[in-house]
Amino acid sequence: MSKNREKRRLRVHEDATVIQLSKKKHKFANQRFLAPIIALNCRQAEYLGALRTSEQVFVFGPAGTGKTWLAATYAADLYRLGTISKIILTRPNVPCGRSLGFFPGSLEKKFAPWAVPVSDAIRDRLGDAAYDIAVKNGDIEVIPFEVMRGRSWRDTFVMLDEAQNASVAEMKMFLTRVGENCITVINGDVAQCDLDKSSGLHFAIDIIRRDDLPVPVIEFTVEDVVRSEICAMWVRAFAQTECSLRLHNRDEVPPW
Repeated sequence: MSKNREKRRLRVHEDATVIQLSKKKHKFANQRFLAPIIALNCRQAEYLGALRTSEQVFVFGPAGTGKTWLAATYAADLYRLGTISKIILTRPNVPCGRSLGFFPGSLEKKFAPWAVPVSDAIRDRLGDAAYDIAVKNGDIEVIPFEVMRGRSWRDTFVMLDEAQNASVAEMKMFLTRVGENCITVINGDVAQCDLDKSSGLHFAIDIIRRDDLPVPVIEFTVEDVVRSEICAMWVRAFAQTECSLRLHNRDEVPPW
C-alpha cells in the first residue's frame, strides 16, 4: 500500500472504533447490532417502561397497538444479552381448541401455529439462524396450557398471549408458575373474549386494582393503533357499533 493511500485511510478512520469479533460470533454479528426499540406513542412508552422496571406486566387493548410485538422484541433482546436464559410462549386454545387435533405431530407441534405472531417477532429480532438454534436447544419453547400444570420457571421471559381467553382457573394456574428472575407479560383484549364464562384476564386485572397490587396494568385504546390506517378504521368502527348497542339498551349481542 502506498504512503499516500495509507495516510488517506488513516484520516478516514481516525475517529472510528474497531471492535474485534471472534470467528464464533461473526456468523451472527449483523444481528447483534440492532436499533433500539422505539415507542411510537405515549402508551407504548409507558409499556416499555413497565417492561424495564417490573417483573410482571398486564397489558390489554385492541389489535394493532403493538402489545405483542413490543413484548416479543423486548424478550428477544433480553435473551441476546444473556439477561434471561429462556423464552416461553403460551396462549389458551380458544376458540380453536378442537381444531388442534387435526394438526399432525405432537401436542407442542400442533400448538405452535397459534404462537406464530409472537415467534415471528422474536425470529425477526434474533435472525433466522440464531432463532433456530435457540429453539433446537430448548431456549425458546411453545407450551400449550394442557401441559403447563406442575411446571415452574426461573431466569425466563414468559408471555401469555390472547389472555382474554384464559378462564379464571387457567389464569390462576399460569400466575402461580412464576419463579425467581422471571418476567411475565399477560397480554390480551378483553373486548375479544371467546369464552362462555368469566375471562381470567378481566378477573386478574380487577384483583390488581382492588388490592392495589404492585403490578402495572397498561391499557391501550383505539387511538393507540399503529399497525395501519385500515386496522385503526376497523377497530374504531367495531368499537362504535358496540357503543351504539349499549346506548340504545338493545339486547342484541355483537356476533364477534
